[in-house]
Amino acid sequence: MDSEIIKQLRQITGAGVLDCQEALKESDNDLDKAIEFLRKKGQKFANNKGTRTTNEGVVEAYIHSNNKIGVLLELVCETDFVARNEEFKKLAHDIALHIAAANPQWKEREDVPAEIVEKEKQIYKETLKNEKKPKEIIEKIAENKLEKFYSTSCLLEQDFVKDDKITIRDLIQAMIAKLGENIQIKRFVRFSL
Repeated sequence: MDSEIIKQLRQITGAGVLDCQEALKESDNDLDKAIEFLRKKGQKFANNKGTRTTNEGVVEAYIHSNNKIGVLLELVCETDFVARNEEFKKLAHDIALHIAAANPQWKEREDVPAEIVEKEKQIYKETLKNEKKPKEIIEKIAENKLEKFYSTSCLLEQDFVKDDKITIRDLIQAMIAKLGENIQIKRFVRFSL
């Protein structure tokens, strides 16, 4: 197995040598497929960690360069050891920066009040009726538009501002896989003038 491709995969994913070798073997040395393999493995690993208690972490403060936008973020993990880790602190900073740039309204779709979801659906349906769309596809189109609403207004579903190929949820799950601990956004607040 080519050590150069292993090195490249490690730089991209942060995964260990053995994990990279396994991923490349499973994907016949296809770098994109190996990255996808590692992401799926990390997702499974992250799902297993999701129920563990998070009593440590950091409060990250981010003030944008124009001094008109500020964010406070509480990012939690399981141990003080991880909370002091530079990669964990960088993750907190990146998420706070993202919140400043993307202005999410809620952490996840379950946090969106039911009346807001219903109001959005009604607006979409009314618009589609006015556009003379067939009745049988209006519901499906409205559901797709609602998914788009979630992806722009819910933090965990937003595309990461530094890399639009991954969501904030993907970013956190990659760090869970890398550090081996449950990591969660507890809460955040964004201030702007």
